[in-house]
Amino acid sequence: MQDAPIDAALADDLREASASRAGFARFLASLYLYEPTPEQVEALAGLEFEDDGSDLARGYAAIREYLRHRDRATAQALAVDYAHVFLGAGTYDKIMAPPYESVFTSEERILMQDARDGALAYYRAEGLELPADNTTPEDHLGFELQFVALLADRLGEALSAGDVARAAELADLQRGFYDYHQANWLPALCDAVEEHAQTDFYRGVALLTRGYLASERAFLDEQAAALGLGGPAPEVLPPWREAAREAGA
Repeated sequence: MQDAPIDAALADDLREASASRAGFARFLASLYLYEPTPEQVEALAGLEFEDDGSDLARGYAAIREYLRHRDRATAQALAVDYAHVFLGAGTYDKIMAPPYESVFTSEERILMQDARDGALAYYRAEGLELPADNTTPEDHLGFELQFVALLADRLGEALSAGDVARAAELADLQRGFYDYHQANWLPALCDAVEEHAQTDFYRGVALLTRGYLASERAFLDEQAAALGLGGPAPEVLPPWREAAREAGA
């Protein structure tokens, strides 16, 4: 791990990229946490993007094309689709595309499983707790993306302070969280959203998510190399899993 100062231009590039990644992660988180308001529909209709043929560009294009035909009923139509896809409204036996890691990584396909404990261990490694009155499982994708944004913010702050060791620590946390809590289930979530969404808006959200996965993978690898990190990132484990590993279980 590199602990010596890094080139100023490289540090500036990493800070700029971190700020951009944080902004996009928060934007994507909002699309999974809430249905768009009428005001947000108008803002989203004016999205600007570079049409480079990537999944990100295709996702933005799908969202903007859907909203090109917007009217007073558009926000309500999106609220209905959001409830159908992510909350299971109108179904009796399953949620179509539940945005919870546990559902996609547990054999029982139910909430509050090992993945929730694992995500919470990462949050707590950075001193974070969700509000006491929160009733949403911690492995909701919206929370996971907000955590990604916070790590990017903190890495940028560490670079601004010249603390390369702290930046490298955060880069390893980013890589580990991506490997163990995003790459392992988001492709399946995207498949489910694309299968069950009734609007091209949410099919576009799935494409944005695929684009996020691809761009994060490439950037995190480049950032790790720039900060002198080698090999796979260690996994942050919840206490009960850490104890079991030390016991050889």
